[in-house]
Amino acid sequence: MAKKKRNKKLKKRHLIQAVGALALNGQLSGFVTGNIYTGAGKQICLPVLNCYSCPGALTSCPIGSLQAVANHPGFSFSYYIMGLIALFGIVAGRFYCGWLCPFGFLQDLLAKINKEKLQVKAKYDRPLRYLKYIILVFLVLLLPAVLTNSYGIGSPLFCKYICPSGTLGAGLPLLLLTPALRPNVGVLLAWKVLLALAVIMVCLYITRAFCRYVCPLGALLGLLQMAGFYRFSYDKASCISCQQCAKVCPMGIDPMATPNSPECIRCRDCLHVCPTAALTSSLAGKALPAEILSARRKPGQSDPV
Repeated sequence: MAKKKRNKKLKKRHLIQAVGALALNGQLSGFVTGNIYTGAGKQICLPVLNCYSCPGALTSCPIGSLQAVANHPGFSFSYYIMGLIALFGIVAGRFYCGWLCPFGFLQDLLAKINKEKLQVKAKYDRPLRYLKYIILVFLVLLLPAVLTNSYGIGSPLFCKYICPSGTLGAGLPLLLLTPALRPNVGVLLAWKVLLALAVIMVCLYITRAFCRYVCPLGALLGLLQMAGFYRFSYDKASCISCQQCAKVCPMGIDPMATPNSPECIRCRDCLHVCPTAALTSSLAGKALPAEILSARRKPGQSDPV
């Protein structure tokens, strides 16, 4: 019964992710003409990884926008973009990673293809999780502002050399739709395609591998999450130590030990699988309705329909 309920909740989340991905890339004509939308929506940065240059994108990627500021002489940091990210992050942390990010949705779909997952040993997993913070500091914030050409223009290093979302959502579609771009294909694109394919392969065996180890937006939202309004709580007295929450976590963390970990993407799988409601969520200290219902049930009893 509990497994059936969790699967139902998981399908609902995937549906919301799919609708979100479609809404963020609502200029469907762009996938036919190859034209990039440049309207007012591009002045808004939503806290998801969705490339500005994707033919259907209606908003801007905050990571790409932070680097783009370095492309303007005299500017090295955008308080507007960082302010938006801070606002979203303090309100809900990495909730957007689990529910709205198109590239997160792709990783969730990849995870369903192969059920045999690799368990990354702690001695490798822990240092690898710091990689996304290194990428955030150096490739997104510091080096694009410092390494500039004679005109004072920096380079968007993360977007240019790493971002698989940009490769899959923008680079390859634009090449297919715009023949004039094809003569410019070179070593850089070959590297980006190989890297994107590598990310896809790894995500088949390690759920949300890109989110765990590489994504600089996830790193930034995770730091803000530690002081955010949307909180998870763990009641040790109610816990029966079944470990189900840790088993279903797509980010490979232990919700009992760190319910508000900066790694948590707020997918709520741990809450749905918990048989005793030892894990609950709240917004600014106020329990959410679903958690109130769950807290009333007895061990082994499902929520009322």
